Amino acid sequence: MMRWVRGFLAGVVVLVLAGNALAIDPIELADPALQERYRDLTHELRCMQCQNQSIADSPVGLAGDLRREVRELLESGKTDDEIREHLRARYGDFILFRPVFNWRNAWLWVTPVILLLLGLAVAMRVIRQRARLAATDTSSPDDPVP
Repeated sequence: MMRWVRGFLAGVVVLVLAGNALAIDPIELADPALQERYRDLTHELRCMQCQNQSIADSPVGLAGDLRREVRELLESGKTDDEIREHLRARYGDFILFRPVFNWRNAWLWVTPVILLLLGLAVAMRVIRQRARLAATDTSSPDDPVP
């Protein structure tokens, strides 16, 4: 029985690791600096199909196409910003894990700050009201509750 459990667990580990191995891009560029830029870019671009993975980590075909496009743009001499802008123009802001601030998405950046300030204001008001009630309370903790 124990042998079967060990074999099963080993199989599960192999399957989990094999899934990750399939997602790794085996392409190595000749120039180490170009390879570093390629790695950085593919980790900051979102897979349009998976949506919560970078194109570097995604095993789907679309991510492979995007990795190939990034590699070709790098080899043609484009800068990182030009590549980001090219892909952003083609796929929209969603492709960037760190979208740029503009007027269309300003509410995404401003809303958390507004909600935080609103929450702090409500908390301060509640604390002050309770402090005032505690200061004017003349009852003793031993008094019976009416």
